[in-house]
Amino acid sequence: MAIIVNLDVIMARRKKSLGALAGEIGITQANLSILKNNKCKAIRFATLDALCRALDCQPSDILEYRGDENEE
Repeated sequence: MAIIVNLDVIMARRKKSLGALAGEIGITQANLSILKNNKCKAIRFATLDALCRALDCQPSDILEYRGDENEE
């Protein structure tokens, strides 16, 4: 799967720390770190909604699809 999480980029642009953002959206820093480092297998729409509200962005700013060059 070629879904890329660009949360670290958006956080840097908004000057939001991991701890501050985690507290603002109500999830643990550990879970937010897993998401930020592109290690998660899924994301709840409620979490995506909270992230978009807190970071004033669109879901497409956070999640990106990159096709695999080897796919046919």
